[in-house]
Amino acid sequence: MKISFDTEKHSVSCVVRFVAADKLSTYNLPFLHDVHAKKGETAIFRMDATPIVTVGMGTSTKICAEDLRNAAGQAARLIEHEEWSSANPVLPGFLPQEAEAAAVVEGMILGTYRFDRYKAQPTLQSLTELVFAEVDKAVEKAVHKAVVLANATILARDLSNEPPNILRPSVLSEFVIEHFKDTQASVTVFAEDELVKRQMTGLLTVGKGSTHRPRFIEIRYVTDPKKPLIALVGKGLTFDSGGISLKSGRDISDMRMDMAGSAAVVGAIDALVQLQTPCNVVGLIAAAENLPDASSMLPGELIQYPNGVTVQVANTDAEGRLVLADALIYAQQLKATKVVDIATLTGAAAQALGFRYAAIFGEDSVVNDLRNAGDNTGDYVWPFPMPQEYEEKLKSVYADVSNIGKGSGGAITAALFLRRFVGESQAWAHVDMAGPMEAESTEGYRPAGATGYGVRILAQYVLDQDV
Repeated sequence: MKISFDTEKHSVSCVVRFVAADKLSTYNLPFLHDVHAKKGETAIFRMDATPIVTVGMGTSTKICAEDLRNAAGQAARLIEHEEWSSANPVLPGFLPQEAEAAAVVEGMILGTYRFDRYKAQPTLQSLTELVFAEVDKAVEKAVHKAVVLANATILARDLSNEPPNILRPSVLSEFVIEHFKDTQASVTVFAEDELVKRQMTGLLTVGKGSTHRPRFIEIRYVTDPKKPLIALVGKGLTFDSGGISLKSGRDISDMRMDMAGSAAVVGAIDALVQLQTPCNVVGLIAAAENLPDASSMLPGELIQYPNGVTVQVANTDAEGRLVLADALIYAQQLKATKVVDIATLTGAAAQALGFRYAAIFGEDSVVNDLRNAGDNTGDYVWPFPMPQEYEEKLKSVYADVSNIGKGSGGAITAALFLRRFVGESQAWAHVDMAGPMEAESTEGYRPAGATGYGVRILAQYVLDQDV
C-alpha cells in the first residue's frame, strides 16, 4: 500500500475519522450522534464531495494504540467494500502523533489482508493509498516502521495460511533461502545427512513418518558481531497430525499453522533487515511433518540428545518440544546470550488465555522486555510460573524425562521440558502462541485465518535491545 503525505497535493476517495463519545462537539460534524461513537460502530456520511467514514472509539481517555489498530482495520474493510482507492485518515489526537499514525497504518494494511490466492477469482485490493496531512519527520519515520512491520506480519500470515500439501519442510527452507537472497541476511539449511551429523535427534525422530524429510533452517543477520547474539527459535511443524497419537474428533486442517512460530521468526528477521537494524541475531527453525506411518516414532520410544538427556516419547503429539530441543541446543553451540523460542506448543495455553494472549515463561528480564514489546505492538503475552515441583509430572521410569507431563498444567510442564535444553548462562524465554496464532472470525485488523502473531513482538524486542 502506498503512503503519501500532504493532502493538498493528493486527492482522496474518502476521509476517515476516529470519533470518541466525550468529544463529539469538537469534530464540527453535525450529523454525529452518540451511537456513532460506540466502540466498533462504523458509518459513512457524505459531506460536500468527499465521503466521511467514521469509526466509534468509546471514551477517549481509555483509548490505546491497539484500539486504533482495530478501528483502522474496520474502517479499511468498509472502504474496500465501497471500492474506494484512497483514504485520508485523520489522526484523532488521543495519543502522541507517532503512535497514532503507526497504529492507523498497521491497522489499515493488516485489516485488508486476505488469503485467496487459490480461489478461481481472487479479490483485488481496492484500497491502495493512504494519504496523511503534512506531518513531521518523526511521524514519517514511525509510519515507515509501521509499514515494514505490517508487511512482515503479512509475510508470516501468508506462510501460516499455506496448505500443508504445498508448504512442506523443504519448500519452507527453499522459500527462506529465496526470500533473503540479496539481503544482509544469510541462510543455511541442514538436510538429512547434516541433521544426522549434528545429532538433531528431535527433528529426525519426529520427521520419520513422512516422506517429506525435515529441515533445520538458520537465518543470520549480523551487522555488528561485537553485540551479544540473540537467538529467535521457531517451531516449524508444517503439518501436525499427532503422529501415532493421532488427533481426532475435530477438524485439524488448522494444524497446517503448527509452523506459525517459524513464520513469526521469518517475519521478525525480515522486518529487522528492512529497517536496517544494527544487531546480532540468528533465527533458528526446526521444520518437519508429524505423520503416522510404519516408520513413525512410537509411543514409548526412547531418544537421546547430544547433551546426554534421554527422553521417553510418552505421546507423539507432544512433538514440538522435541524439535525445539534441537534448536535450543544449537543456540547454545552458537553461544547466544539471549534466546527466545516461540511455538504453537500446547492446547493448555490456548484454553487458559484464549486467542488474544500467548503464555510466556522464563527469566524475568527477558519476560519483562517481551511483555513491554507485546504491549506496544498488540502481540500480547501473559507470564506463567514455572514451579519446581511440577518437574515431578515429567518423570519417566526409564528415561531422564518424559515428553509430556502427567495431569494438569500442560503449558507449564512443556516449558519445564524446554528449559532442560537451555544453557545455564543464557537468558531465555518461551512463548506459547497456540491461542493467538489464528483468528476464528474477522475482528479488528485480524481477518479470519492466520494472524501473523509474533512478528511484531519479536522484532520490537530486538529493536528495544539496542536502545
